[in-house]
Amino acid sequence: MKRKPYPTDLTDTEWAILKPLVPKARAGGRPRSVDMREIINAIFYVLRGGIPWRMLPHDLPPWKTVYHYFRAWRMVGVWEDMNEALRERVRVTQGRWPTPSAGAIDSQSAKTSERGAYAATMAARR
Repeated sequence: MKRKPYPTDLTDTEWAILKPLVPKARAGGRPRSVDMREIINAIFYVLRGGIPWRMLPHDLPPWKTVYHYFRAWRMVGVWEDMNEALRERVRVTQGRWPTPSAGAIDSQSAKTSERGAYAATMAARR
């Protein structure tokens, strides 16, 4: 990396954790011409900054290349694998089991009308 780092860039420790989870280049295909760490740095820059892909700074890889990897990895589940590996690592450092044994879902319901769905539409039909 020959540029000034952004706050969203991976540290060496973070990269050591994520590097094994980055898919290898396809056998028989063209060799990769971009650094995968820079691709992830660019993806984090876009996601953390909330900017459009086309507004990536020029010292990061081209936005089309970055978006290609983001989309391809999303479709094959790489992001879920990374999230799972990081979650398990955090849980182990906290002295817990790597995977949760229970889950809780909280939902909120909003009242839409005083009467049920059928009764609420009857007056309009008359």
